[in-house]
Amino acid sequence: MKQTMTEKIFSEHAGREVHAGEIVRVDIDMIIGNDITTPISIKAFEQSGVEKLANPDGFALVLDHFIPAKDIASANQARISRDFASKHNLKYFFDEKDMGIEHALLPEKGLVLPGDVIIGADSHTCTHGALGAFSTGMGSTDLAFAMITGGNWFKVPESIKVVFTGKLQEFVTGKDLILEIIRMIGVDGALYKTLEFTGDTIQYLTMDDRFALCNMAIEAGAKSGIVAVDDITREFLEKRAEANDGLRDTPKEHFSDSDATYCQIIEIDVASLEPVIAYPFLPENGHPLSQAVKDNIRVDQVFVGSCTNGRLSDLKIASEMLKGQKIAKHTRMIVTPGTQMILREANHLGYIDILVDAGAVVSNPTCGACLGGYMGILGDDEVCISTTNRNFVGRMGSRTSKVYLSNSAVAAASAISGYITDPASI
Repeated sequence: MKQTMTEKIFSEHAGREVHAGEIVRVDIDMIIGNDITTPISIKAFEQSGVEKLANPDGFALVLDHFIPAKDIASANQARISRDFASKHNLKYFFDEKDMGIEHALLPEKGLVLPGDVIIGADSHTCTHGALGAFSTGMGSTDLAFAMITGGNWFKVPESIKVVFTGKLQEFVTGKDLILEIIRMIGVDGALYKTLEFTGDTIQYLTMDDRFALCNMAIEAGAKSGIVAVDDITREFLEKRAEANDGLRDTPKEHFSDSDATYCQIIEIDVASLEPVIAYPFLPENGHPLSQAVKDNIRVDQVFVGSCTNGRLSDLKIASEMLKGQKIAKHTRMIVTPGTQMILREANHLGYIDILVDAGAVVSNPTCGACLGGYMGILGDDEVCISTTNRNFVGRMGSRTSKVYLSNSAVAAASAISGYITDPASI
């Protein structure tokens, strides 16, 4: 029976052919923890009486949500992870010395590979499917079980095949593709399914676009998002091959059979697609940019960053928009690079000077603003256009604030005018 690439990944890990709907126990290649959810996992791990991690080199612990600590509670939370990392001499522990947002940092370090099964106690773990892996978020106790046993149980998900055709217009990105899908099927349209992204458009998508595409699969309710490996993927991995220090053997590339079974096929001609703006208060509330411009939406804050759009290409397009410009008087702009390496490279290329000259504030890598934790909390009735992934009620601060989701070009253009703006007009 023919298989999707997700079924093939699980078959390889299970040691037998499996198909959607089967419940299987498989080993985990990489467990990803962070400073918010991992302390719960650590507590469960220690209560079990187990003294050693089943696969210490398959466990990466990244402090990224509230680091540097924003208050005493977050400092104590981080200390739990630091003490655990020290006790177990973790090889892949990333703190302030080499920090980054986990879903930007792990690919940068070469620690997630094609064919892997990856879990993390963070819903946006699905980001790593951009590298041809099965990657999904799970609960903290599920993480603890994998820390103890080296594996976990899964129901092999059905796959929805998304076929993109055509070439994207200028200023249309991977972020817009996923916002368009969510607009079409809703926030529960892919519950416990894999969104498999295919079609001739994929060849035009950079790895940054693909990460953004898979990152928001969860916003459609999906268990994972995945893109097949191609030469763009391989080039990305080759540049990071030395970083993983021989973590695993040659990555295992899996490709769906031409006659594999899908529960649904969605076809989208992207040639006429314009940037998509998700209005409050759900990612599914998508509207074309032209409509948002007509609606004359005034913004108090612009945010460029997060595990969705905090990569070097995002800082590049933001700096190109803002070069020689000034941010509107009534608007503030916060830029959060995804990792320290991205920050250093952006500085080397002159992006940071341009952003600061325009009036933006550049922060350390952190998830803080995205989840309304710190480094950009919205006050009552404030409006933000953000490159993040969620715009729920109170997501970035006050419950009366409003968040509009966009790509980085639209966000940066909006900072100049102080209203949601078409970057083509700048």
